[in-house]
Amino acid sequence: MSHPTSKTTGHVSIDVHWVGGVAFEAGRPQGPKMRIDADAQSAPSPFDLLLAAIATCASVDVVTILAKQRTPVQALNVRVEARRVDSTPRRLEAAVLHFAITAPGTTVQKATRAIELSVTKYCSVRSSLIADASVTWTVDLKA
Repeated sequence: MSHPTSKTTGHVSIDVHWVGGVAFEAGRPQGPKMRIDADAQSAPSPFDLLLAAIATCASVDVVTILAKQRTPVQALNVRVEARRVDSTPRRLEAAVLHFAITAPGTTVQKATRAIELSVTKYCSVRSSLIADASVTWTVDLKA
């Protein structure tokens, strides 16, 4: 759902280069690079990026679904609250995606359904997580 018109090859390549300390540059070989900092001092941490990836993956679907319903999104923000397990590895235990959406003409029910479809069916990032990592959501539909 996220990319209905894009070609998919099933293969993605990411290059990661150490830049010092616990900081790295990562990205596709011919694409833009991003800084990743395990200490979250100079850039987001790997775990921060995982949470951002869940939120943006779901958001792409929500924007697409609401546009198809002729209620295009004018603004969308997601705040992710996450909990990690205490033991090593400190994997994701649960996340709540708090969506704030401005999409004139839509309803809370339609926005909620779009989010539900994204998180439970279409979002490849969410589907890549282990099954017992709970991911839920809230919706705040703005006027």
